[in-house]
Amino acid sequence: MSLFDTRVPAVVLRTDRNPFHHGTLGAVRSLGRAGVDVHVVADCGRSPVRASRYVTGLHTPPPPGASPAEITAVLRRVAARIARPAVLIPMDDACAVAVARARAELAPAYLLPDQPGDLPARVADKAELAAVCASLDLPHPETVVPDGAAEAARAAWRLGLPVVAKWSRPWLVPPGGGLRSTVLVRSAREAGELYLRAEEAGSRLLLQAFLPPGVDRDWFFHGYADRSGAVRAGGPGRKTRARPRGAGLTAVGRWAPNPQVRALAERVTAELGYRGVFDLDFRRCGATGRYHLLDFNPRPGAQFRLFADTAGLDVVRALHLDLTHRPLPEGAPRPGRVFVVENYAPLSALRPAREADGGRELAWHARDDRAPGRALWALWGRHVGVRLRDRARRGRDARPDTVPPARARVVRQASAPAADRTGVSDRPDEDRAGRH
Repeated sequence: MSLFDTRVPAVVLRTDRNPFHHGTLGAVRSLGRAGVDVHVVADCGRSPVRASRYVTGLHTPPPPGASPAEITAVLRRVAARIARPAVLIPMDDACAVAVARARAELAPAYLLPDQPGDLPARVADKAELAAVCASLDLPHPETVVPDGAAEAARAAWRLGLPVVAKWSRPWLVPPGGGLRSTVLVRSAREAGELYLRAEEAGSRLLLQAFLPPGVDRDWFFHGYADRSGAVRAGGPGRKTRARPRGAGLTAVGRWAPNPQVRALAERVTAELGYRGVFDLDFRRCGATGRYHLLDFNPRPGAQFRLFADTAGLDVVRALHLDLTHRPLPEGAPRPGRVFVVENYAPLSALRPAREADGGRELAWHARDDRAPGRALWALWGRHVGVRLRDRARRGRDARPDTVPPARARVVRQASAPAADRTGVSDRPDEDRAGRH
C-alpha cells in the first residue's frame, strides 16, 4: 500500500520563464515516482521538463509579470480541468505570494498550508525580511532602505564600499531591461544612480553591508513546517560550487550536519508561525562565526532533492503527505549526499559518485526518466551559442575609442562586514544607536 493518497494530484506552478529551472523537474519526479499525478502550470515549451515521463499534464501559465488576480484566475481554470482537489506547489516567489494571499479563494480546489496570507510576502520581501530579523534578534546584514538618491549615496559610503544593492521584491523586476535583482556596487555614485530606477524595478532599493564569500561560509536549509509547526524533512547543506563563482545559484551542494543552522531555521519558522515548504540562505561571518539569514524563500529551493532521506522523504513529498493527512515516514539523514546541476558543473557531474558518502543526485539525468537529460544538452548548447553570438556582436558594435563601463558583479547573497553589524534603517543618516 502506498504511503501517498494517489487520488490527490499535485499542481506545480511557476511564472518564471527560465527553461532550465531544475527544481520544477525535481518536484515532478519526486511525486510522480510516488504514483501521484503531476500537472505543470509553467512555460515548458523550451524546457527539458516537458519531456519527463512523470508529467501528467501541461497547462498554459499566467503571462510574465502576471498580477495575483491573473494567477488566481489561471489556477481556477486548471482546477476546473482537473476536477479534483489538488496539492498546489508554487515554485517561485511571485506564485508563493499570490497563492498565499488568495488561499480562501483557491480552497477547496487546492490544498494549502494554513498560515497568515501576508506571511510569505513579508519574508520574501528583502526589506521586510531585514525588519523581521531585527525584531527577532536574528543575525542579518546591516540594511538601509534609502528614500532618495542622495541618501543612497551617503548610505553606501557609511556601510563601507562595496555594498550589496537589492530590489526588495525581485520577482517584480522586468526581464530584459538590464536590471538585476542583486548587484555589488562599488561607488556611492552607482548606488545613487541605481536608486533612480526604483520605479522601473517595481519595488524599493535596499543596501546591505557586504562580506565576501569564503570557504565553508555559504549554507542553506530546506525544510517543511507541518501543521503543528514542527520542521520535517530537509536539512542543512553547504554550497560547494556556485554559478557565478563565489555567489549565485548552487551548482554543487552537499548535505552537511550543522546544528547552528538547523537551530536558526527552526527558531525563525516557529516564531513567525510559518507553515509549508521553505528555503533559507545563510552566510557565516568570517570574523565572528555567526550565521546571517540572507534570504527566506517561501517555496521549495531548486536543489531540494539533495535532502532525500533514507525513507525517500523530501520537502515536496512531506507537503503532499501532510496536507492529505498521511503520516510522514521516519527516515535518517544522509550526510555527505551531493546534488549536482550538470549544465552548471559538468565536470562534477562526470566524476564517479561515492555511495559511501551518502550518494549523489543529478538535477537532469535519471535512469528512470532519461528524456529530460537528453533534451538538456541540445537546449543548453543552443542557449550558450546564442549568448556567445550576442557577446561577439556587442564587441563588434563597440566603438574602439570608447572604454565600456564596468558592469557590476552579480551576487545572490551578501552579509555583514568584519564588524558583523546587524539591523535595518529606513533613514541612512540616522544615529546607529537608535536602530533595532
